Amino acid sequence: MINPAITIVIPCRNEAANLAFLLDEVDAAMDGRSYEVIVVDDGSTDTTGEALGTRIKAGKPLRHVRHDKSAGQSAAVRSGVFAARGKVVVTMDGDGQNDPAYLPRLADALLQAGPAIGIAAGQRLKRTDTKLKQISSKFANNLRGAILKDNTRDSGCGLKAVHTHLFRELPFFDGWHRYLPALVIREGYGVVHVDVVDRERRHGKSNYGILDRGLRGILDLYGVWWLRKRRKTVPTITEISHG
Repeated sequence: MINPAITIVIPCRNEAANLAFLLDEVDAAMDGRSYEVIVVDDGSTDTTGEALGTRIKAGKPLRHVRHDKSAGQSAAVRSGVFAARGKVVVTMDGDGQNDPAYLPRLADALLQAGPAIGIAAGQRLKRTDTKLKQISSKFANNLRGAILKDNTRDSGCGLKAVHTHLFRELPFFDGWHRYLPALVIREGYGVVHVDVVDRERRHGKSNYGILDRGLRGILDLYGVWWLRKRRKTVPTITEISHG
């Protein structure tokens, strides 16, 4: 597998039961395209490793990147981005709630938008989370939008497509994956959106708590606001040949 056009990055922890059907769906959605899939196993203690090994031995366009201990979703996404061989990275969650049918749509939306656009961000319709999680998410998104002005209704959706070189240049911190539109804008690029429909989780439960995410999110929001304020001008860079 040499230089695929698109890399699908899937961060996960203890999602073997969901990966069993999700990876088949990814392959079906990307059929006919040049792609690879990187599953970043964030210190899983279930049968994730065995399941991925079986698929790799069967010749699937799949790579297994493993953390020796859980470092969180942001770190897992980052590990996948730096391992990517494709020129575009498309991210999705490993819990099965993101529908792989949107993967090619996101990649196409990014590429067709032209070089001025840095990210195609999925925005969820018909949320399947609990009412409490939906309310907390709506509040967080409204607050984030008012402060960061990233023109994004739902920055927490796992489905996103970003140019690989740009993804690697974004400032990293824990929770970074929830602020990608604002961080991309900071680098001087624009954002396009793709509406997506969430699905019910079939197996297991979320590894991320509402209160933990909410409390940390306040600090993250201030940090991203500070980063945006500290970069007021993004120049166009060209090298001049005097030969």
